[in-house]
Amino acid sequence: MIPLLGPNPRVFPPVSSALQEPNGLLAAGGDLSVDRLATAYRRGIFPWYSEGDPILWWSPDPRTLFTPERFHVSRSLAKWRRQQRYRVTVDTAFAAVVDGCAGPRRGDPGTWIVPAMRQAFVDLHAAGIAHSVEVWSGEELVGGLFGSRIGRAAFGESMFSRAANASKFALAAILVDHAWGPIDFLDAQFTTEHLLGLGAEEYPRSVFTRWLDEAACADSPAGFPGGL
Repeated sequence: MIPLLGPNPRVFPPVSSALQEPNGLLAAGGDLSVDRLATAYRRGIFPWYSEGDPILWWSPDPRTLFTPERFHVSRSLAKWRRQQRYRVTVDTAFAAVVDGCAGPRRGDPGTWIVPAMRQAFVDLHAAGIAHSVEVWSGEELVGGLFGSRIGRAAFGESMFSRAANASKFALAAILVDHAWGPIDFLDAQFTTEHLLGLGAEEYPRSVFTRWLDEAACADSPAGFPGGL
């Protein structure tokens, strides 16, 4: 059994009470208001559920993170970046990036970015908390990544690619070029072999939440007002 969230958007159970199986399931219910989502991210919690299910809240252990100092730019990606194969922008087509991430994947026609979740991210973007990176080939959007940032903590929700290396361009823009301002880490949430292959690493949840406490309390970068 997991607790049901009440009407107060700032009350969550401690992440240490999350289930081991399924890994990280913490609570259910509540809503997707900006206040509740911002509180959740600040505590290392995120929503993830399927159409027709109640809102489910997660905090898995271990946690998968990208860190700027350990992110590896491959030789081929470095070459593509030097050649400026793609044009990269920030926060110019947020909704389009979310829609790109919600599109069908190879062998998986479903999506966790249900209409209510999409609207919640759009609301977070309007509040200055959620951001996107767009990757363009000419005038065509070929890749991107979106997520949120609080202080010097960044939270990646999803990315997509319609051309070679496009999603890697988006990652490099955040971790190497500081497209969202200086950050301590980019939270990738659950572990997958794909993320590990891109340079993410697993950390115990206790380490993640300690880093998050420090990073989220840091001042937002000058000239980049997103955050709380």
